[in-house]
Amino acid sequence: MKKVMLVDDEISNREAIRTCIPWEEEGFILCGDASDGEMALTLTEQLRPDIVITDIRMPFMDGLEFSAIVRERNPEVKIIILTGHEDFGYARTALRIGVHDYCLKPIREADLIQLLRNASELIDKEREVKANIEKLRQCELEKIEISREKLLNDLCSGFVTTMEAIRLGRSLSLDLQARYYVVVIADVRTFGDNPFQQALDRKDLFQFKRSRTEICWLIKGETLEQIQHGLKIFKNIRQINREQTSTASVSITMGFGSVQERLMNIHLSFLEAVEDMHWKRLSSQNRVTRCESISGSMEQYVFLDRTCFVNFLKIGSPSQLSSFIKEYASALKGIDWATSPFGFYILNDLTFEVFRSAKEVYRHRDTPEDTLQQLQQMIKTIRSLDEATQYLISLTNQFWSWRSQTNDRYGEMLRRVKAYIHSNYSNDTFSLQDAAEHVNVSSSHLSKVFSQETGHTFIEYLTQYRITKAMELFKTTSFKSFEIAFRVGYNDAHYFSTLFKRITGMTTKEYKKSIRIDRTLFVMNRSDTLSKKLPSPVK
Repeated sequence: MKKVMLVDDEISNREAIRTCIPWEEEGFILCGDASDGEMALTLTEQLRPDIVITDIRMPFMDGLEFSAIVRERNPEVKIIILTGHEDFGYARTALRIGVHDYCLKPIREADLIQLLRNASELIDKEREVKANIEKLRQCELEKIEISREKLLNDLCSGFVTTMEAIRLGRSLSLDLQARYYVVVIADVRTFGDNPFQQALDRKDLFQFKRSRTEICWLIKGETLEQIQHGLKIFKNIRQINREQTSTASVSITMGFGSVQERLMNIHLSFLEAVEDMHWKRLSSQNRVTRCESISGSMEQYVFLDRTCFVNFLKIGSPSQLSSFIKEYASALKGIDWATSPFGFYILNDLTFEVFRSAKEVYRHRDTPEDTLQQLQQMIKTIRSLDEATQYLISLTNQFWSWRSQTNDRYGEMLRRVKAYIHSNYSNDTFSLQDAAEHVNVSSSHLSKVFSQETGHTFIEYLTQYRITKAMELFKTTSFKSFEIAFRVGYNDAHYFSTLFKRITGMTTKEYKKSIRIDRTLFVMNRSDTLSKKLPSPVK
């Protein structure tokens, strides 16, 4: 039903209209009336009528002034002017304002009802059009959101190139370019409010759902401080969830990837985050089972410092192994291995932490599921402190075995790759694919291993080596810049100059000038030295 308001300075006119129309029967509600335009403005804001019937000539504010203000504030309101004045100027002004209809008094009841019906039909059509437009807009927004989620998912999965990601991101109003990136993933089982609500409106965080319960975030920033600030939100949520484990309505397992400097390496951070979440979930399940099994037991106060143990694995040596493990295992003296499962759970928890740390240190190593199961079987057979001590020694040796395998596995390959770079850097078509074929691995595998083991991408290392060789040529030859560019593998002299400035902080001209200054100083210093050694002239 449409709401109708009457505005007329003559109360008799208002009463006549009020009584002559069966309002509800016709689908209308007479919501109010006013004696002038000024009073009507206040009522319009309060009552929000759909249709206004107004006279023109009224005290304080006439109907045309009133109609102009109403149309400006609420353009969807339909205004019907009823007036006894035939002045064409009034009608022209009314049309310019956007009045729905302009009629002369007196008007028959049936004609007024028809005017109201026409206004009502127009309102319905406009609302239908508006609803359809809003529906289309929502559909478009949903399509964009789905496309954004697909792009982010593909980017994290490594299915799109850098150029494709940037191009698609721009088309979806998604600014992906930044200096640093890191991926966070969480498995969220919630029965209440979303604990990540504060992270949803940040411009440096992009979110997508990986599965029904798993949510991923890509954090980007121009500085490491910005990245850390973004990570702090998730770490705070994780900490709060840990503290409220017994009463929380949400279960969260969260994984963090490493910070990457290139779009193409986002998938590495994603894979690391997934792996980190996997190990934390296993560790969490183990702790829950342990707590349930030892409820009320004094054994719950046994504590093993996992961080201390992992640090020893990373920097310790075989000569320290026996003494460290003996002291470390002394915390397990109070456990009754024969009757209590507590020892199993605490060693199992420590094992999960060691495997998770191994994945962080040696990320390119395959997931050692079989090895984990073998170690867990060993834990189940422990029946004394001595056997627990021997297990800790085995766990340590396993970690050191991975460390040794990693160094042996990739050390020789990287030496061959670097030597190949040093021999072929002057070739302007030399690429990662060439180096990968030289050592018989895929280009993606070589890129991953090279970055993780050297701290630089293949292109960064090649560029640095070429610029170093260029600096040597500037010092030892009189070649021009474009000649040196060609000799170190660049056909584009301008591009070479740009790289040179970015890496050395000087243009090629500035660098050559600094070489001349150094040579001049060397000659001057040498002359001074020789003059001091020569005998003084005889007077």
